[in-house]
Amino acid sequence: MRADAERNAGKLRAAAAELFQERGLQVPLKEIARRAGVSHGTLYNLFGSRETLIDEVVADLAADRLDEVAKYALACEDAWDGFAYYIEKICELQATDPALADVLSGRYPGAERLMTLCGRASDAATRIIERAQRTGTLRPDFTGEDLAFTFGAVALLARAGADAAPDAWRRSIAFLLDGLRTEAARHPLPVGPATPQQVYEVLGRLTGTP
Repeated sequence: MRADAERNAGKLRAAAAELFQERGLQVPLKEIARRAGVSHGTLYNLFGSRETLIDEVVADLAADRLDEVAKYALACEDAWDGFAYYIEKICELQATDPALADVLSGRYPGAERLMTLCGRASDAATRIIERAQRTGTLRPDFTGEDLAFTFGAVALLARAGADAAPDAWRRSIAFLLDGLRTEAARHPLPVGPATPQQVYEVLGRLTGTP
């Protein structure tokens, strides 16, 4: 890459990192180019697509943060405490980092590194759920798909209430966690769990992704 192209690529990465964190991964590419001080065409010439830019800018940072949360949750001596910590911390990251909230939606299949990260995060979540269920503290009918819906709902609540009620999601999570304890599971659930494909389609509609 020529020196001028490398400088422009650096400006675009910095601008994308700022705007993704401020507004999420759907921010218009023209705005990224404008903040970087380059043309829209330059962005496409250097990166080719939104997904490539996301992989360049977001994947490593998101991986570090998600891996750290999962590692701590799995290291907790009490499996329920680890499960509760995982839910609370991931929801906090979603509420404070729009880019990470979009990462967890899994709606950028063209971003290969990001999708690999989503798969790893899903595997970690499954281990955290199963660990709490083996100890008898988490109700046995809770699934990874239920967790995905939880994160999707909290992300929407946190984004909608960012100015008017920034901590409203914390109250919702506290109610949820009390309801997920084994002793709270006194009635059968009215329907079975969603499939991974249903989760993908529902979250896509909630977030406005085709």
